[in-house]
Amino acid sequence: MKKSILLFFVFISFSVFAQIEDAWVYLTDKQNVTASINNPISILTQKAIDRKNKHGVTIDARDVPVNEIYITQLKNATGITVLAKSKWFNAVHVRGIETDIQALTDLSFVDTIDFADKSLNSKSVVKKGKKKNHSKLENTFTIFNYGDASNQIEMFKGDELHLAGFTGTGMTVAIMDSGFTNVNTMASFQRLRDAGNLLGSYDFVNREVNVYTGTNSDHGTFVLSNMAGYIENEFVGTAPDASYYLFITEDAPNENPVEESYWVEATERADSLGVDVINTSLGYTTYDNPNYSYTQADMDGNSAFITKGANIAFEKGLLLITSAGNSGNDSWGIVGAPADAPGVFTVGAVKANGDYANFSSKGNVTQPNNKPDVVAQGQASYVIGPDDVIRTLNGTSFSSPILAGGIVCLWQARPLDTNTEIMDLVRQFSSQSSNPDYSIGYGIPDLEMALSFLSLNSDINENIKIYPNPVKDKLYLELPSEENIISLRVFDILGKEVEANSFSKTNKEINLKQLSKGLYIFKLTSNTISKTFKIVKQ
Repeated sequence: MKKSILLFFVFISFSVFAQIEDAWVYLTDKQNVTASINNPISILTQKAIDRKNKHGVTIDARDVPVNEIYITQLKNATGITVLAKSKWFNAVHVRGIETDIQALTDLSFVDTIDFADKSLNSKSVVKKGKKKNHSKLENTFTIFNYGDASNQIEMFKGDELHLAGFTGTGMTVAIMDSGFTNVNTMASFQRLRDAGNLLGSYDFVNREVNVYTGTNSDHGTFVLSNMAGYIENEFVGTAPDASYYLFITEDAPNENPVEESYWVEATERADSLGVDVINTSLGYTTYDNPNYSYTQADMDGNSAFITKGANIAFEKGLLLITSAGNSGNDSWGIVGAPADAPGVFTVGAVKANGDYANFSSKGNVTQPNNKPDVVAQGQASYVIGPDDVIRTLNGTSFSSPILAGGIVCLWQARPLDTNTEIMDLVRQFSSQSSNPDYSIGYGIPDLEMALSFLSLNSDINENIKIYPNPVKDKLYLELPSEENIISLRVFDILGKEVEANSFSKTNKEINLKQLSKGLYIFKLTSNTISKTFKIVKQ
C-alpha cells in the first residue's frame, strides 16, 4: 500500500513540475499539391485568385493546406495539444511536455521541431537532417464631416482621397486583434453592417466565429473604429466603405508565442479570402516565459516566426500595415515583430501637431530597412469605444489603422499597383522622404500628392521612350520622328524646379547624378507635345 501511494505521489509530482513547452512542428509534405495548383479554386477564393493574377503573384505549394490526416495524428499523440497550423510553413504549433514533443520525431511525416525555448533546440532531434528554410519570402462622391476625427485624417490628406471618390469601396481589409466587443450591435458600425461590408469574423484563439462577446479586450473595437467607424457629423473612419474581416489572434491575458502562430494562420486565411490589406496593431518581443522571449538582436526582419510569416504574406501580394509599438520610452526601445519585417509597412506615432510622440518605438540598424516607415497621429487619437462613446487614446495601435484606411483608399485609386509600389509611393510622398530617421521614418505622408501622381504616366506618347526608370545617373530619351527638340523641366515633389534642360535627336541624355534620391516630376514640352511623368532617382 505504501509503495502504491509512493508511486502515485511520484507520478503526480512529475506531472506538476514537468515544464510545458511550445514548439513548431514542421511537416515533410502535403497532399495533392500539383492538382491543387492546377485547380486553384479548390484552395482559394476567386477573389484571391484574381488579386494574385492582377499583381503577378504565383500560386504555389505554400497555398495548399496542411495535411489534415497529419494534424489528426498529432492531436492523438500522447500529451500533445495542437493550437494552430500554417500552410505557408507547413507547420503546426503544439504544446506539451518536452519529452512528448520530442517523441513526435518518430512520426514519419514530421520533418523538424523548433521549440519556442531556443535552448531546447540544441538537444532536439532533427530526424530528416538539415532543417529546411521554410520562408522565401463607379465612384460615389461623398463629403464627410469628420468631427473629432478631422485632424487625424487631414494630417496625411486622406480626406482629399474621399473627396475624389475613394473611400475604400471594393477593397477588403482584415484586422488582426484581441476582441471586437459590440461591433455587431453598435450604432457606430451600423453603416458598415447595412452596407454588407462586415464580411466575416473568427476567433483563432478559441476557435469560434464570435468575436463580439466574451472577449478579453475591447482593443479591436477601438482599432476598427479608426477605419470603419461612423457617427454622422461627429466621427468618420479613414476607409468607411471598405469591406472587413475581423480576426482575433491575440490571447489578451497571456503572452505566449502561440499568438504568433494564430496570426500567421489568420493571415493565410485572409490571403485565401482575397484580402488586400491587413492591419495589425499588435507586436511581440518578450513573453511570460522568459525562455521564449526575443532579444533586440532578433528584431532583424527574419527571425521571429510571425516576421517570417509576414514576409511570405508580402510575397503573396498582401499589403501589411502594422503599428511600430509603444516602447520608445522603455528599455526595449525598438520596433518589435512583425513590424521589423521588410515586407511590413510600419507606422509610428506623432502628436496632433505632427511632432514625434516619445512612446513610439524606434528603428535601428538591426532592421534591414528603415523603421518605422512613416507616422500618423497616435497621441490623443480619437476612437469609438464599445459603448458608442468617442474618446481619445494613445498608441501606435491607432496611428496604424488611421493611416491604413488612407492607404486602402489610395490603393483603390491605383488598382494595378503592387503592394511594393504602394509602399514606395507613400514613403516618397512623405515629409522627410529624402532623409528618413529612426523616430518618424520617412515622415508624415501626403496622400493627396500621391493621388495626384496617378495620371502622370498614363498619357505619355508611346513613341517617346524614357529609360531607365528608376535611374541612378543618366537618363535617356528617344523622340518620335516628327520631333527635333523637347525641353525638359524637373520638379521635386514639393513643386520646386530643380533642373532644366533639352533633348534632341543628337543629344539624348541628361545627367541626374546631382539629384538626391526620391521621386521627381518631369515635364516634356515641344511645339506639339506637353507631357508630364514621374522618375524615381535611386
